[in-house]
Amino acid sequence: MRIVLVGPPGAGKGTQAAYLANNLSIPHISTGDLFRANISQGTELGRKAKSYMDAGELVPDEVTIAMAKDRMAQPDARNGFLLDGFPRNVSQAEALDEMLKSEGITLDAVLDLEVPEDEVVRRIAGRRICRNDSSHVFHVSYSPPKQEGVCDTCGGDLYQRDDDSEETVRKRLEVYHTQTEPIIDYYRNQGLVVTISALGKVTDVTKRAMEALEKLQKA
Repeated sequence: MRIVLVGPPGAGKGTQAAYLANNLSIPHISTGDLFRANISQGTELGRKAKSYMDAGELVPDEVTIAMAKDRMAQPDARNGFLLDGFPRNVSQAEALDEMLKSEGITLDAVLDLEVPEDEVVRRIAGRRICRNDSSHVFHVSYSPPKQEGVCDTCGGDLYQRDDDSEETVRKRLEVYHTQTEPIIDYYRNQGLVVTISALGKVTDVTKRAMEALEKLQKA
């Protein structure tokens, strides 16, 4: 299957993408991974992206699109892929359509992970990270440390990242609503959108997504 995964920040896209890609035996292609791989490998596209990032500017659509095109041309993506973070806006969605059309293939589904805005804020603003090891992550409501402000694993201080503050999260949501959310209507007009609730346990969300995709395949 060829799938685009969309949803607001805090919807659990990265987690669900990994599970779904594994269950469907297709590669998980994320924008962040594309940037990191191209930059670390020193590709021409990576150098271009880095120059914009170092200047504090957004990487232009054409660079992101070219990276995605290169990745989707790899042998492991021949039978399908799951795109996470791309397309990010309608112009990228149109470019993706043209790209796939030139290869004689189409998308099978656009999976929309739906989460209420207040829940997004609660999920992200409640995160606390260990200063000693950023892989030690807690949540004030869902997975609190035994002692407030102290990492259970190493005893390090827990803190809230600047980009996890409620004010920043709401700004990120504004950007999502303005730039990315319009692609849902774009794809809905093509009959590709499958919306599922991203509330509840990770495994429950994955089960809902798999059932929705299987139903779509049978239709």
